[in-house]
Amino acid sequence: MRWSSRFFHTASRVYNEYPSWSKSILVCTVISGGGAVAFCDSKPEHSKEPPKKKVVVLGTGWAGTSFLKNMKSNSYDIHVVSPRNYFAFTPLLPSVTCGSVEARSVVEPIRSITRRSGVNISFSEAECYKIDQKNNKVFCRAVKDKSGEREEFSIDYDYLVIAMGGRSNTFNTPGVEEHAHFLKEVDEALKIRRKVVELFERASLPTLPEEEKKKLLSFVVVGGGPTGVEFSAELHDFVHEDLAYLYPELEKYAKITLLEAGDHILNMFDKRITEFAEQKFARDGINVKLGSMVVKVSEKEITSKERSTGEIVTIPHGMVVWSTGIGARPEIVEFMKQLGQINRRALVTDEWLRVEGSDNIYALGDCATVNQRRVMEDIAVIFSKADKNNSGKLDLKEFKDVVDDIIERYPQVEIYLKKNQMKDMASLLKKSQESGISVDIEYFKEALSKVDSQMKNLPATAQVAAQQGVYLADCFNRMEDCERYPEGPLRFRGVGRHRFRPFRYKHLGQFAPLGGEQTAAQLPGDWISIGQSTQWLWYSVYTSKQVSWRTRFLVVGDWGRRFLFGRDSSQI
Repeated sequence: MRWSSRFFHTASRVYNEYPSWSKSILVCTVISGGGAVAFCDSKPEHSKEPPKKKVVVLGTGWAGTSFLKNMKSNSYDIHVVSPRNYFAFTPLLPSVTCGSVEARSVVEPIRSITRRSGVNISFSEAECYKIDQKNNKVFCRAVKDKSGEREEFSIDYDYLVIAMGGRSNTFNTPGVEEHAHFLKEVDEALKIRRKVVELFERASLPTLPEEEKKKLLSFVVVGGGPTGVEFSAELHDFVHEDLAYLYPELEKYAKITLLEAGDHILNMFDKRITEFAEQKFARDGINVKLGSMVVKVSEKEITSKERSTGEIVTIPHGMVVWSTGIGARPEIVEFMKQLGQINRRALVTDEWLRVEGSDNIYALGDCATVNQRRVMEDIAVIFSKADKNNSGKLDLKEFKDVVDDIIERYPQVEIYLKKNQMKDMASLLKKSQESGISVDIEYFKEALSKVDSQMKNLPATAQVAAQQGVYLADCFNRMEDCERYPEGPLRFRGVGRHRFRPFRYKHLGQFAPLGGEQTAAQLPGDWISIGQSTQWLWYSVYTSKQVSWRTRFLVVGDWGRRFLFGRDSSQI
């Protein structure tokens, strides 16, 4: 015991007097007692891990939430900034407006989502009002408290992910901001729901003249896209299936008008779906006015101009719902000016979702647009790489080999070829094979010249935003490995400053609910389905796409409640 106590005294003196680097290697074995004693300390200062890089995410919509859900790496400190502390399943907002689904059933707290991810993520309920690219800072303003005060603060970042979404595009039409309802947020859907019931209550007053009842129950929807069409169908069912039972004397006064500036509603869908939707709305009594451009909205009237005749038409209304596309938020517009991206509808990014003019800022979702590289800009480089023997021409084998590489780099080529049954490429191959001559660059240009002119931006849909979030999260998850092994298999194959393959959108189909338990679907492979069976497919897909089991059960429960008891018409 005396020996062991002397040993402990000596070891303690060594531990206290010797340099810090020796503290972690002093390991001694004590025979007395048959045990082992080890003196150890924390890791030496020079071996501490470098600080984690800070990633700031602006927004909790489809793009931002998809990014957060798919982050698996603990190499970052992630800070989320959003004026709302939840994710909303926006495709069901038209159902919220008419009580088919409750608002709480389509939202999930963002903190619940981030806790399940297992990654270090913090959240601030605030809105970003300025981005300082030079100093890597974002300036934020907290949501108003009861006193109306808004605390301001700034956050530093190493990487910035902008996923702030967009706002409804009014095209600077007079009166829209003041007198129209929008359908982008949950609170806007609830306002529409309360307004519809309020109008029926006012119209039921016994002293109100008949003409005034017609004006109050005149509903005008501006925009014939998926949101406008679905809301019109939901409103029709709400009025004629539920409110007509509660206000039987008012059903004959209710009128729904859908104004569309183009030649058809649902013009992004197949022609068969467009025709079916227009015919069904005509049978249901929904007045679809095509070629009508709204020029003014007032408190009680909406004015439009008929494109074919130039005639000015004024329609009295009780409520106007505006759904005409996506516009940029003011803070995004200011940031675009900083970057020199003027006269753009959204932030321009490269094919890796990196904002053009920046190395550490990414943008995705409705606030961004991908600038796909044009084929004709690189036509000479593509041709020279394919021409392995530098003959100035491509033989048939060389030409076939290069087609796959072109499609991989330029997905718009594949889309164009499928759409045109490969007419141009096929004719070029046939011409080369029959004549026995090689393909020179002029023939090459002939086959690809039409592609760039028909190239379109990606649609501003939840499907695109969600896929972009998954892609960018995968890039961040693998970024550390790529930096450690820069020439490894994860490196992007080809010329470019980014280590990963570019983002490629995969279209999985789209739905258009048309009311009366009928839905139209356009699915991959040019498969068109319309009817009640498609409605059940819509139920299945939208249930599976919910972000949690809680919302799945709530949404399915709301649909069951509607089948059994109808839609709720209380103003809550």
